[in-house]
Amino acid sequence: MVKIGITGGVGSGKSLVLDYLREKCGASVYQADQIAHQVQMPGNPCYQEVVKTFGKEILSADETIDRQRLGAVVFQNPRKLEALNAIVHPAVNARIRELMKKEEEKGCSLFILEAALLTDKIYREMLDEIWYIHVEEEVRRSRLASSRGYSRKKVDAMMASQPSEEVFKESCDRVIENGGVFDETVRELDKAVSQALKL
Repeated sequence: MVKIGITGGVGSGKSLVLDYLREKCGASVYQADQIAHQVQMPGNPCYQEVVKTFGKEILSADETIDRQRLGAVVFQNPRKLEALNAIVHPAVNARIRELMKKEEEKGCSLFILEAALLTDKIYREMLDEIWYIHVEEEVRRSRLASSRGYSRKKVDAMMASQPSEEVFKESCDRVIENGGVFDETVRELDKAVSQALKL
């Protein structure tokens, strides 16, 4: 089984790429953000630890962790964000390994993991290749404004919180251009998948 990481800045069209890889290439696709959400649900590994660390005020009425409330607590405070990551990241990584094992046992040939940040050393160890979905910044800004209705201020803040293009490119094995017609991206993806499966 070949394990590929997909990363890229906000507005780069990663969802479209993931849909194509799932539907046309038969890949098993997982997203790190969704896994992080799952491991923080009641009864899952991180739930009690997160509540113990940040207090019951981060909970919704149904006792689940309110991600907006938690975000408001940690994203203004680097130490609290570090504390949250120290709880959640090991559980996410363990879950990813479980999923990889399960998919391999099922006979999966292509495992895709999407994450906003794949620069950590652990992902380099877990994955065979990391692909960066690249789109010029102004195109991404335009997409975020038109498709999601984000203000320029919100887009600025989101982009400022992500690694630079240089950091992405340095940590990735392959750059997939996704700023033009999607048919062109498809040709790049088909070529990349074909080469990856020969690893």
